[in-house]
Amino acid sequence: QTFQHYFKQINLSMQNDELIWQNINLNFCSYKVKAKQQKQTFCKNEYNVTGLCNRQSCPLANSRYATIREEKGVCYLYMKVIERAHTPKQMYEKIKLPRNYEKALALIDEHLIYWPNFTIHKCKQRYTKIIQYLIRMRKLRKKNVKKLVSRDLKMEKRESRREAKALAAAQLDQSIEKELLERLKKGTYGDIYNINQDIFEKVVEQEEEEEEEEESEFVEDFDESDLEDIEDYELEMETETAGKAKQKIKVGN
Repeated sequence: QTFQHYFKQINLSMQNDELIWQNINLNFCSYKVKAKQQKQTFCKNEYNVTGLCNRQSCPLANSRYATIREEKGVCYLYMKVIERAHTPKQMYEKIKLPRNYEKALALIDEHLIYWPNFTIHKCKQRYTKIIQYLIRMRKLRKKNVKKLVSRDLKMEKRESRREAKALAAAQLDQSIEKELLERLKKGTYGDIYNINQDIFEKVVEQEEEEEEEEESEFVEDFDESDLEDIEDYELEMETETAGKAKQKIKVGN
């Protein structure tokens, strides 16, 4: 009995919430963040139900503590089990909340029946906020939101300069090729270049054909008067050929 009584005293002294809070509040805490402008102290602990550093909201200085967390669009109720304080990894009991808002609130009331009213109210408030931003996220996904893409102006200028240089080099090569072909046609170099004559003639013929195709023109359609003139010309030609044939026959006789 003396051993059990001694063990209970040690356990109570280790989990004394007031001593823990005095140590955290007056001394150093790694989760404490002080804001200069608002003169408010915040808490970075992921299990903090309000995000503020005070006696009621501190997850380290409260043996009975609960919070709501969201993971991949699903809300969970985390309840602190002080009997597992020796294993911090398994100290919180995780309960999945249903998607129905009313059923989730009823489940929170059911599991937190012996918890302080402050904790129950803050858990419901946090759950409501999480549900609201999840609804907004779903609405934003359905909308066609314009995506802003950054432009690298230096890269674009560099590419445009390279394109201009490449185009100038290509035009220079084409002009040099044309000049050489013209000189070879004229026979300026004589027999200096050992070029196959058949290949050279084929290249020249292809260029001439391309020039002829480019020189094609469009002509107006024939009028009725033009068609009449053509018919008269054909009749005259037929009469002339018939007269010449008769003369040949007479000469032959």
